Amino acid sequence: MKTKDILKDILLIVLGIFCAGMGLKGFLLPSHFIDGGVTGISLLVADITDLPIAILIFIINVPFLWLGYRKLGKMFALKSTLAIAGLSLCLAFVQYPDVTPDKLLTAVFGGVFLGAGVGLSIRGGAVLDGTEIAALLVSKKTQVVKVSDVILILNVLIFGVAAFLLGIEAALYSILTYLAASKMIDFILNGIEQYTGITVVSVKSEKIRIAITENLGRGVTIYQGKHGYGKDGLINDPRDIIFTVATRLEIPAIKKLVLSIDPKAFIVQQSIDDTTGGLLKRKGLH
Repeated sequence: MKTKDILKDILLIVLGIFCAGMGLKGFLLPSHFIDGGVTGISLLVADITDLPIAILIFIINVPFLWLGYRKLGKMFALKSTLAIAGLSLCLAFVQYPDVTPDKLLTAVFGGVFLGAGVGLSIRGGAVLDGTEIAALLVSKKTQVVKVSDVILILNVLIFGVAAFLLGIEAALYSILTYLAASKMIDFILNGIEQYTGITVVSVKSEKIRIAITENLGRGVTIYQGKHGYGKDGLINDPRDIIFTVATRLEIPAIKKLVLSIDPKAFIVQQSIDDTTGGLLKRKGLH
């Protein structure tokens, strides 16, 4: 890795540690709310045993870090170990203000800060919570259960125990914290410009291609298909199929442009979790 990339990863992880620390000590711990995953387990154990959260959050993550080392590589495990150790030190020695006694604000903004911390750390190539490691490995091994399903099942168990030990109200606020953290993680990882893939099938594909690239400044990919028509599956003329990636804000303009050229065009949209390379930003238009 280049020195610039290493410094960028370190900065993201350090910012993530301090954000997560703010979410935990500034909001969740004073109100006895928890989050999902290993962080939630650590908060729950700390609440019922009075053991230091700084020690628990590292010890409970150790088995997951070992799994990460065995299955996902040394660099990932090293970064994650240092990140979680940094979070433990932050919780032990950095003083944060108790921001607000309001339970709703605590649940929402505790989740926001914690989610921002986790998201920034992931962008830096590390994790602050070992749950994602376990979920990824289980998903790969079974090939049936998705990562999100594993995390959901684990969190249902955690919040069920929280309802029994901390009370229904604290558990419900904790679920709100988890939802806020999840949304913040998505925002940090995907950004405000969440991308959508658009596929256009039309007999006027060349005109549409020119309009999208020249009028809207977006890159397109052309691949060739054949038009299937009718119940008998009769294959008609070859057809150029246009694929482009745009932000949510640009979709209406693209659809309007396509339909103005060919009102019978077939348009398909699908969500895209991540993109790398290609012309994702608008070209400068004059």
